[in-house]
Amino acid sequence: MSAPALLVLVRHAESARNIAKKGSVYFADDAARQVVRGVPDHLIELTADGHKQAQQTGHGIRERFGAFDYVFTSGYARTEQTAEGILEAYTAAERAAMRVKTELFIRERDPGFAYDMTTAEAEAAFPWLNEYWQTFGGFMARPPGGESLADVTGRVHMFLNTIARDHAGQKIMVVTHGGTLRCFRFLLEGWSYSQAQSWPAGGAPANCGVTTYRDGGAGAGLELEDYNRVYWTVGSSTDGI
Repeated sequence: MSAPALLVLVRHAESARNIAKKGSVYFADDAARQVVRGVPDHLIELTADGHKQAQQTGHGIRERFGAFDYVFTSGYARTEQTAEGILEAYTAAERAAMRVKTELFIRERDPGFAYDMTTAEAEAAFPWLNEYWQTFGGFMARPPGGESLADVTGRVHMFLNTIARDHAGQKIMVVTHGGTLRCFRFLLEGWSYSQAQSWPAGGAPANCGVTTYRDGGAGAGLELEDYNRVYWTVGSSTDGI
């Protein structure tokens, strides 16, 4: 089985919306959501600390891995800004040699109709949702009008097939999202459904957390080298997905 020689997955840096939500599924109240109300998910930007996280992470990544052949982002503002911050650590010549591309398949899950709701609004609009979520779990359940992580896994699978076909032997960096990272791990590490239901305690990816896979050779495919390494010293480590 062909595979990239190196696959580095980076979660985006600290974002404005996740700070406003303080790690919760919904906004606590109307005051909490005012800063980002009406801004679609793909246009949510990094905080000032998030930009610093990306820049500091770039120095760690360059020192450890050198330049990449390709850098993929989801096209969401927060992943593009994270990639830009990381690449600031490279020389102009190094940057010119790396191809940066947008890949729709690695975007975050569609959050659905409750995207801009407070907890009280979501509970009033979808009184059955908590029981449904408890029944089907965090991997299979779909938010109303949105995607399950199982749905996201389908498109991540297509992305992995594409880079195996088109980028065998190359060094690839992917800047993506927390939920999407769980889907990558499900596929690359052969997780069961029960493993994928939620992150284990303390196991959620940090802002700008770096996860590394290398080709094991002899047809072994990509193997986990390390998970969620952090290179920065500012801002918040976790801010939701």
